[in-house]
Amino acid sequence: MASPSSVSRGPDGEPPLYLTSGLLTTAGLPHLFSTRHFPGVRPWKDRRGPFDSIALAGVDRGALPSDGFAFARQIHGAGILEATRPGLLGQADVLVTDRPGLPLAIFTADCLPIVIYDPQERRLAMAHAGWRGTVAAAARVAVDALAKARGRPHDFLAAIGPSIGPCCYEVDLPVIEKLEAAFPGAWRGWVTAAGPGKWMLDLWKANEDQLKDAGLSLAQIDNPRLCTACRADLFFSYRRGRGEGRLVALAAVPPGSRASVLESARP
Repeated sequence: MASPSSVSRGPDGEPPLYLTSGLLTTAGLPHLFSTRHFPGVRPWKDRRGPFDSIALAGVDRGALPSDGFAFARQIHGAGILEATRPGLLGQADVLVTDRPGLPLAIFTADCLPIVIYDPQERRLAMAHAGWRGTVAAAARVAVDALAKARGRPHDFLAAIGPSIGPCCYEVDLPVIEKLEAAFPGAWRGWVTAAGPGKWMLDLWKANEDQLKDAGLSLAQIDNPRLCTACRADLFFSYRRGRGEGRLVALAAVPPGSRASVLESARP
């Protein structure tokens, strides 16, 4: 299993602003997973919008712009929206697009941000998955959306961003009952008993398994296993500090059409 391979530091060696995935970078996908030090992110329902483009313009963002992001009101499900324009698209936890240069945004503070890229068809999907999204199979929905658009899962690349780990994520019986109903038996491989009526839940493994069941191999899945609750120096965490702030995962299909990329690859 691969892991994010690069970190963007602030000026003068200050703490990292964001992380990137080696798999996605090699595929040419502009993307980032923010740390708590990344500026310009506001609550999505802020009347000014979730991004401060002036603050964002002042920091390195790789090949991503400082405005024009597409995002949704995330409701802990597996609803899907096609992004054809920037701004608030509606309610959903899975976004897909084939528009080059249109960045998608997923907001988290413990839940998993999952980026899935089809470099052959040049389509992008992003999912937001906490325990409810995992029960609803948001990761599988995202893969299936790309597959329905002529994609082949064995071509896809996926990265899971920083999120709460099994070291810190304790759940109780109502959550286990939902997992059992959705994934009979399989959920047992995702939990460790933590006392009467308590379990530590590994959302990383649960979602890796969903991605594998959808057709990806483990080598196609990049997961740093960075826990937002453990790493207070790098990340916000809803469980550790409710209301502290939000992290954001950003990604965009690189500029240029699929036809032009294929043409340029010809001898």
